Amino acid sequence: MTMGKILVVEDEKSMNDILKLLLEGEGYDVISAFDGREGIEILRQDIFDIVITDIKMPVGSGHEILKEVRELSPETMVLMITAFGTTEDAIEAMKAGAYDYINKPFKIDEIRLIVKNALERRLLSREVKNLRSQVVFTFEKIAGKSKAIRDLLLTLPKVAESSANVLITGESGSGKELIARAVHNLSKRSAKEFLPINCAALPEGLLESELFGYMRGAFTGANSNKSGLFEAADGGTIFLDEIGDMPQNLQAKILRVLEDGSFRRIGDTKDLTVDVRVISATNKNLKDEAAAARFRADLFYRLNVIPIHIPPLRERKEDIPVIIDFYLEKNNASHIKLTRGAIDILMKYPWHGNVRELENTLDRLRTFSDKSVIAEEDLPEDIRSLPDDMSAALAPCADFPDEGISLDDILMETEKKYLIAALERSGGSKTDAASLLRISFRQLRHRLKKYGLG
Repeated sequence: MTMGKILVVEDEKSMNDILKLLLEGEGYDVISAFDGREGIEILRQDIFDIVITDIKMPVGSGHEILKEVRELSPETMVLMITAFGTTEDAIEAMKAGAYDYINKPFKIDEIRLIVKNALERRLLSREVKNLRSQVVFTFEKIAGKSKAIRDLLLTLPKVAESSANVLITGESGSGKELIARAVHNLSKRSAKEFLPINCAALPEGLLESELFGYMRGAFTGANSNKSGLFEAADGGTIFLDEIGDMPQNLQAKILRVLEDGSFRRIGDTKDLTVDVRVISATNKNLKDEAAAARFRADLFYRLNVIPIHIPPLRERKEDIPVIIDFYLEKNNASHIKLTRGAIDILMKYPWHGNVRELENTLDRLRTFSDKSVIAEEDLPEDIRSLPDDMSAALAPCADFPDEGISLDDILMETEKKYLIAALERSGGSKTDAASLLRISFRQLRHRLKKYGLG
């Protein structure tokens, strides 16, 4: 590998040859031009780290070369070759943007040092430019450099200033609760409680009692009064995750809280009033759910005052290396590095479980690998063996049997296979498995029971 790319523009052939031989001996990739016009033509076809040009040439001049470089590639370092009597021209050129000048006759060590310093400056300039164009935004456990994440995090302070309800949409595992916590922590309510609840993870009766509480004797086992989450979150924030799976009779009670801040404990005859900001989240399209009468339209419009959408990880793959670095540092594992090849594979993987699935994969790598450098072959087989295109995935259809098939049997076998795979991927966590499969906890539990996988 070469150390840098250099264009030498010098009309004196012996001087041109000497510079080319010297610089190539130092490991640089060198292109030669023998007048200003030829140099400009080359500059318009390629980008160089350094341009070394004579000031005075029969055709074209070093000043013309400098002007062209400034227009085409402002970060390129320009060194002017000057003979006795043209030093003032070289100084003027430096004022116009040249990096330095070289006196004729020159010393070899002097050229080596000037070129080395110029290349270091060029690389530093390039790095600064890259950093500015790829700013990594982090807040609490949220990290990314994609435009979607930058825009999202920049809007959070404004969202936090408001007291309006927020509806966060996005696939399971995309980080909806992290965004909700960020809004709470940035708001004036941050000193009070942030209480999350997964509406899909609890049976209807238990969900109602968790949200609103109950009075002693309201049902069998209610041996004392119990406050619900809305009471506990008074002055703070309650996060209703997967609200799209909430039963409709409970949706009516949530609507009432949103309208006037009042509700009743189960078995009570008196209303309680609270000041709670509601942030909700779902992986469903609630507008479509409302149109299909599976979700209350009036509640949807109450919840959707400030909509926030988190795009899936596969649509912002430039965030994956950032999330990996952020995860490793957060878990005191910054000594672990992933090779470029391993990162490339992770960036090609679709991550249907989004950030949660990526973090689960990193958990496995960190736990079971004793290496400080994770290479391609260290990644899980299901990630490494991902088909390059859908034709590979559909290959079994090429052997369609003459006698036909039972589509129901195939679908059942496929569903069972993915249920088992999701449980293995999530380490046995049913909540995480449901997220990976993008179904509710209740749906997962039903399907596990159906196949005897409970």
